[in-house]
Amino acid sequence: METQFVWNERYEIGVTLIDQEHKKLFHILNKLFHFGQQEEKSHWACQEAVKYFKDHTLQHFANEEDYMASIDYKGLVTHKRIHKNFRERTLPALERELEQTNYSENSISHFLGVCAGWLVGHTLVEDQLIVSGNDVKHWENLLPEEEQTVMGQTIANLLHSMFQLNPQLISNCYGGEKFGNGIYDRLIYRSKDQKKLEFFLIFEEPMIIHAVGSVTDRKAAAVSVMLIHVAGYLARHLAERTMQFFAHAEEFTLKDEQILTYEQFQRVYEKQSPQFSLLFDTGKGYFAYCAAASGPIRSENGVWPITENAMAEIDKCFRKNPKTKPAAGKKKRLLVVDDSDFMLKAMISLLENDYEVTTAKSGLSAIRSMTLTRPDLILLDYEMPVCNGKQVLEMIRSEKEFTAIPVMFLTNKVDPVSVKSAIALKPEGYLLKSLSTECVKKEIDLFFEKQKHKN
Repeated sequence: METQFVWNERYEIGVTLIDQEHKKLFHILNKLFHFGQQEEKSHWACQEAVKYFKDHTLQHFANEEDYMASIDYKGLVTHKRIHKNFRERTLPALERELEQTNYSENSISHFLGVCAGWLVGHTLVEDQLIVSGNDVKHWENLLPEEEQTVMGQTIANLLHSMFQLNPQLISNCYGGEKFGNGIYDRLIYRSKDQKKLEFFLIFEEPMIIHAVGSVTDRKAAAVSVMLIHVAGYLARHLAERTMQFFAHAEEFTLKDEQILTYEQFQRVYEKQSPQFSLLFDTGKGYFAYCAAASGPIRSENGVWPITENAMAEIDKCFRKNPKTKPAAGKKKRLLVVDDSDFMLKAMISLLENDYEVTTAKSGLSAIRSMTLTRPDLILLDYEMPVCNGKQVLEMIRSEKEFTAIPVMFLTNKVDPVSVKSAIALKPEGYLLKSLSTECVKKEIDLFFEKQKHKN
């Protein structure tokens, strides 16, 4: 098959070191594309090519940032943020998908689409600005990490409640990369004083087919008029459910809705300066949510992100006090705190084969239990009566010997206000009680897997 990713002179920015590295990254992606076509050795070859691409990308980021610092480039901070997002969120998520699906055709397509699209876009836009000395305008209005996290969790909750999907946020600097065949929906809202609020919602085809199938039991093999209408309805629903993040949202009304080709989307989106630009892996296809406003977005103080960096802080605590590490080979200890007997029994049944499970029905019982047996993770009901999850967590954090114990909230709440309140307390995670038992177990297993790799 013909090479998909071809180096072009228009990608050159005139800095030899950076141009050579960009060319090398294109070459690696070409190799990966060809390996993926050779079924008899695709798994091993792709695995090696992915590792090589990742290592070279990380070194390239470091070299590029050093160069920008050496010339006092004013866009260095923005570049670092984009690099960090791709390095710490997007690449690991794409790698996990490859491994979990045993390098399936779809996962390889996602990896190639996102990485190649990111590389082309970043080279043609952000990197070209290095030599001109101009700042990166496209990302100048992007909101801080904590706001991205709240919006990401809200959208994930909405997608779960609508379709029983379990989305993972894999980028908060989605640059318009093509990740598969999909529907590109553009919504334009205006206020009476002509302020504009614009949304781009991109649904990969399998996600829409899953949505239609879950509602009508009809199996669709390709994008059709019906699927386009479904995507349009979902786009309006998701946009309007998230508009409460925007200042004076009640003043805006929908003025135009467009279904775009990918090329049209690219041309329009590159002129935007979004506040949110999020990419999710829903498990049934990729989904992107992008929003740009002509006015300010409401931002509230005290909101903190759920980040993987929290695991690094726990790791530091373990290194300072190695005696707190559980002995190798023993089951991890879980403390489940919930006022519902039904919920406690359900969690014991779900987890007892792989974990040592202790339960408590109140905050005081939890503290007593922790004093006797230190848990490796606390699963804490957020909506308990008398002493709720917030108050219990504050009690836990007020005790010096318990501060480093990770806590995940269990909750039925999916609205943005509740999400913000929970995230502000900096838990290690946020599990919906409406999740299937398999998904709850998977999230807990994934938490310990990440912890193991960081130790």
